[in-house]
Amino acid sequence: MLITFLRSIVLYILILIVMRLMGKREIGQLQPFELVIAILIADLASIPMSEIGIPIENGIIPILGLLVMHLFISVLNMKSIRAREIICGKPRILIYRGKINEDALRRERFTLSELEERLRGNNITSLGDVEYAILETSRRTDSNS
Repeated sequence: MLITFLRSIVLYILILIVMRLMGKREIGQLQPFELVIAILIADLASIPMSEIGIPIENGIIPILGLLVMHLFISVLNMKSIRAREIICGKPRILIYRGKINEDALRRERFTLSELEERLRGNNITSLGDVEYAILETSRRTDSNS
């Protein structure tokens, strides 16, 4: 029981350090690759945390490997616009000059109801009042009325 407790503390501290090194973002602002890494880290930590028979290194080494992968992808994102578009996607204009871009909605699998909901969240009640709305890669809709 004490060993499981100590292993949990070691893995918790490691994950906390790794997540801090990955940067400060809210869950809703994570890029897809960051969310995948966070899920994988949680999965990798859970097994050695609860199974005493599995060496703790079996969780630590892959977690550190994911950190290296994250840092590599982050540098690649900063240095290459093309890589950033492939890995993170690119913003799409959903409304331009008050007109809905239905092709962009379809490509992003974003429904008109979702768009209206996001606009209402920005205190916009009429689509006609919107000059433009951009679907950012973080899946938030920014608009200007």
